[in-house]
Amino acid sequence: MSKISAVIITLNEEKNLERCLKSLTFADEIIVVDSHSSDKTREIAKRFTDKIWEVHWEGFGKTKELARQKASNAWIFSIDADEEVTPELKEEILQAVQNNSYSGYFVPRQSLFLGKWMEHSGWYPDYVLRLFRNESGQFDEALVHEQAQVKGEMGYLKNPLQHYTYPNLKHYFNKLQRYTTLAAQQLNERKVKAYPWDLIFRPPATFFKMYLIKMGFLDGWQGLVLAVLSGYQVLIKYLKLWGLNFRNKNV
Repeated sequence: MSKISAVIITLNEEKNLERCLKSLTFADEIIVVDSHSSDKTREIAKRFTDKIWEVHWEGFGKTKELARQKASNAWIFSIDADEEVTPELKEEILQAVQNNSYSGYFVPRQSLFLGKWMEHSGWYPDYVLRLFRNESGQFDEALVHEQAQVKGEMGYLKNPLQHYTYPNLKHYFNKLQRYTTLAAQQLNERKVKAYPWDLIFRPPATFFKMYLIKMGFLDGWQGLVLAVLSGYQVLIKYLKLWGLNFRNKNV
């Protein structure tokens, strides 16, 4: 029987972690790699697993790859602390690894935004590669928006992973500051330049795409707010990139 290792990276996730870990009853082992949390994250993790490592933060990709390397089973299931596996997805995962048909599986993800499960806006189905053979895959080194790189044929699961991403606006803006900084750093490291037209055209283009093309208007007022904030997030990212480009010129 194929065994599964669930891998999670954490940083101050006491509000989410218990819900996530409770949903991993199907996993044969749980690997938690924590980056020096200052809340009760580690205490919560210890109630579910003794396989906990504390490491210095080096970005999402490198940290997730470290977690994968700690896993001992044939299959990896990567999950974020603010996500939850439903009973239906659990059964589908177990069936998938026993069928042994693919090297990895994309999982649809449904995200909660200000109290609403988004069904449009380009947010659903948000397919993410989360289940794969340990011997066939590894994570890239991206600072943010990391991806698993898997050799072989991919399959798709049907039942969604539930993502409790933005319960309120305070959480959104806190996350926005961190993610836009990492995204700008990543673009700067790739020698990407920010230009005035990036600031002028990219934010409204993001709004237009999400609200109209991806039919965010069908997600009610949350769809409108999400499209506006997503455009703002793009603006902040390129402003930060502009600042990094300017600093590079003066070093």
